[in-house]
Amino acid sequence: MEAITSSRMAAIDANCEYLGIKRLQLMENAGAAVAHAIKKRITSGRIVIIAGRGNNGGDAFVAARHLCDYDTTVILIGRKEGIKTQEARHNWNILEKTSIPLIQITDSTMLDTSLVKNADIIIDGIFGTGIKGKISEPESTAIDIINESGSQIVSVDVPSGFDPDGGEFEKSVRADLTLTFHRMKVGLLAGGAGKYTGEIQVVDIGIPREAELFVGPGDIQPFLRRAPSSHKGDAGRVLIIGGGAYSGAPALCAMGALRAGADIVTVATPENVSGIIASFSPNLIVRQLSGDRLVENDIPLISDLIRRHDVVVIGMGLGTAEDTIRAVTKIVPLCRKAVIDADALGPFLRPLLHKNIIITPHAGEMKRLSGADVPEDEKEKISFIKNFARDNNVTVLLKGVIDIISDGSEVRASRTGNAGMTVGGTGDVLAGLTGALFAKHDALEAASAAAFINGAAGDMAFEEFGYGLLATDVIDYITEVMYERDSG
Repeated sequence: MEAITSSRMAAIDANCEYLGIKRLQLMENAGAAVAHAIKKRITSGRIVIIAGRGNNGGDAFVAARHLCDYDTTVILIGRKEGIKTQEARHNWNILEKTSIPLIQITDSTMLDTSLVKNADIIIDGIFGTGIKGKISEPESTAIDIINESGSQIVSVDVPSGFDPDGGEFEKSVRADLTLTFHRMKVGLLAGGAGKYTGEIQVVDIGIPREAELFVGPGDIQPFLRRAPSSHKGDAGRVLIIGGGAYSGAPALCAMGALRAGADIVTVATPENVSGIIASFSPNLIVRQLSGDRLVENDIPLISDLIRRHDVVVIGMGLGTAEDTIRAVTKIVPLCRKAVIDADALGPFLRPLLHKNIIITPHAGEMKRLSGADVPEDEKEKISFIKNFARDNNVTVLLKGVIDIISDGSEVRASRTGNAGMTVGGTGDVLAGLTGALFAKHDALEAASAAAFINGAAGDMAFEEFGYGLLATDVIDYITEVMYERDSG
């Protein structure tokens, strides 16, 4: 299995909760695995556990309980009242009811080598994969004492202070053994990492394949962060090119993009539908094209608009007139990033695809694009989409009962959504949502999160309206899905 980033691991943890696997259960599995590894190294002796106040420390608290037959001491860096998570507090409270000695370090002056003197093994559980930047006290001194101890050092998940994503860091524990959970972290494979990690063992803590394959609330989190100093446009400028044959599709697409958090959404659309689209909402910027459909004469204006936007979403309601398709084939190469949907999906598109394009076909559009039927069998379908994405260097979001998303390297799927979403327009909402998320993020992450959000919003709409739900109802629930999941 390939190495993963710390953010991807955080998403998987959250998705486990969504599947019903409690974080407390994963913490128990992680701590028990650490204890098992210690028991394989020594059968008796003095063990000193130095733990932080986060979930990494919680893993270490569990390990302490499983090592109660050893001469085990737990040193908490900080006060117990400062333990950050419910799961870690739960396991600290258990330790307080045991005979295991517990020490709370509230100041670096309380740290000295006597605390770790004669320790056969030191378990480093100060920081997990979330640490970035300068290390404060007393954690900084604790890392120094661990490194100067002369004891065997076993680090929980990653050595404390080490950047799990391979970036620069101030200082790190130098472990003899690193027990990293679920999958290898990319930073552990970086050049020179070995002097900090020592031997690395990847430890199974009971995370099922479904927590990685199926998109969940954890995949939304990166899209909810915005700097307090952000200015207009910093969260994404989306250009939508659509309409002519239809007016509703590009309007729904644009409203989906706005609800997903894009700062600016511009709709470039033929003159005959521009007024109708503008009437949908005063929040939309509408740029009028010539005539009653997209044509090559519109490209100078569109080219200028592309330069001023982060991502282009194209295809909704364009129609399939020959001169429109010719215009599409000349517009797509101008796009740095693009989401391509509906009428813009055809065999003419394949030579134009590149890694910063997301296509959002249903099975029929996928057949039109690829020239082959999409398999009915789920495993065969996944293989088909992954191979197409890889061969064409593109990210595919195949819409269906289960959405399949692949960039040719990884595959994800979304189980949200319902039969009521067969109503017209929900795919247009998805395209706009995808564009908004893609404006400032990677293709696979954007497509995966968009599929989940769109389907979950549709599920909420279905609870209220049943089979009478409309695409506009899905739009209304987008923010509730995103921010309810965040607060939960």
